[in-house]
Amino acid sequence: MDSLDQKAGSFKLGDRHVKRIGYGAMQLAGPRVFGPPKDRAAAVAVLRAAVEGGVDHIDTSDYYGPHVTNQIIREALHPYRDGLVIVTKVGARRGPGASWAPAPSAAELTQAVHDNLRHLGLDVIEVVNLRSMLGIHGPAEGSLEAPLTALAELQQRGLVRHIGLSNVTAQQVRDGRRICAIACVQNQYNLARREDDALLDHLAREGTAYVPFFPLGGFTPLQSSVLTAVAAGLGATPMQVALAWLLQRAPNVLVIPGTSSLEHLRQNLAAGTPTH
Repeated sequence: MDSLDQKAGSFKLGDRHVKRIGYGAMQLAGPRVFGPPKDRAAAVAVLRAAVEGGVDHIDTSDYYGPHVTNQIIREALHPYRDGLVIVTKVGARRGPGASWAPAPSAAELTQAVHDNLRHLGLDVIEVVNLRSMLGIHGPAEGSLEAPLTALAELQQRGLVRHIGLSNVTAQQVRDGRRICAIACVQNQYNLARREDDALLDHLAREGTAYVPFFPLGGFTPLQSSVLTAVAAGLGATPMQVALAWLLQRAPNVLVIPGTSSLEHLRQNLAAGTPTH
């Protein structure tokens, strides 16, 4: 698999530079991000192929599964290569029937960080995103002071190196910076969901990484006749064009497409190749 070097470039995440095409591990769990995958060996193979292909930024969470995704990451990649940045998120938990529930208390966040450390086999997590659950289907205003303060205390204890925010508004980013440095913002953004245009541009001017989740539409893949036509003209897949659009949108965008397929992984990594 071709290396990502010199294709999509890199950008700062925390105090490291990572390649702008990473890998999102959510799809390694079972259906509805719950339970084990149908083929664990295939999940391990995809992770190893991603890293061999040059990926140095993996996005995960211990509530994927729960625990399943992080356990697979550890099985596939531990001991980790130097320079591999694993980013996780806290602030939610899984309930009966694969439900998602808020978990913002200091005790819940502390447990979540320790769960991530244990299942990943790490002593410190490079970046932990606080996932706001004030809005389930998108950001909603409200104070994140208490959970962010609790996470900052875990950072001071040396368990977390950098802190990011997920599913948040521009005001929550501004407020959060009064508590601790914000290494990145991870919100839903893609060709069809551009509500974050102003926030993305602001973060680009500041030099802060913006990590769009569901870059390919998430549980409902992007579908567009225009996208399909452009892709056909370029000899690419629609998903490659969607990723390439994100990469050219701003230099601080780090994409984390997820897949459990080796073929789709190859296509995603190729999205950073310049088209002539």
